[in-house]
Amino acid sequence: MARTIVVTGASAGIGRAVAERFLAEGWNVALVARRAAALADMARGRDRALALPCDVSDAGAVDAAFAATVARFGRIDALFNNAGISRPAGLIDEIPLSDWADTVAVNLTGMFLSARAAFRQMRAQDPQGGRIINNGSVSAQAPRPGSVAYTATKHAVTGLTKTLALDGRPFSIACGQIDIGNARTELAEKIGQGVPQADGSVRAEPMMDVAEVATAVLTMANLPLSANVLSMTIMATNMPLVGRG
Repeated sequence: MARTIVVTGASAGIGRAVAERFLAEGWNVALVARRAAALADMARGRDRALALPCDVSDAGAVDAAFAATVARFGRIDALFNNAGISRPAGLIDEIPLSDWADTVAVNLTGMFLSARAAFRQMRAQDPQGGRIINNGSVSAQAPRPGSVAYTATKHAVTGLTKTLALDGRPFSIACGQIDIGNARTELAEKIGQGVPQADGSVRAEPMMDVAEVATAVLTMANLPLSANVLSMTIMATNMPLVGRG
């Protein structure tokens, strides 16, 4: 019987690459994102793909999407909790309060709501259990200049991951986090062209193929529930994450 994964933020970038890889590996994939047309294109002609337009910051919409997944595929074996946004860089006294609120709503509340819906289903289903993989970003380890809202939410995701990893133990629910650095997507293309550094300079950074991220997520998902990758960092080898600025 094919296993089922829910992928949030599935319409583009890392989420799309992961969804496509899991479909290629024979999984059922629930495609969750706000862009209905893009999801419909991905799902067209694929019995194992289910397009579920959804704003992850809307609790009712999230619960409905997970219910639709169970109605279609019978259970949920994994969640790639990936949906996220970033807003223009700025110092804390310069960014609009609305940018902070939007970032928290998607990157933290959306992660919470999706994890809650997955946890609820994994706890109730028979056989019990499943795996939640949160996309944390290397910003959960070290910030870029002017990224206060994004970085704060990604540090919070680490707390979410560790708590779920603990609370999920009695129910065979494993939770881990993948921190991704410089994967080549449309949204991250500017990193390869030049971004501000800690020393005040602007430099291009090395990039890696987003397909490598999909491979890493698949590796985490394929583990037996008796084993868990609590934290994985996958990054372009030569990006300036490790070192002194």
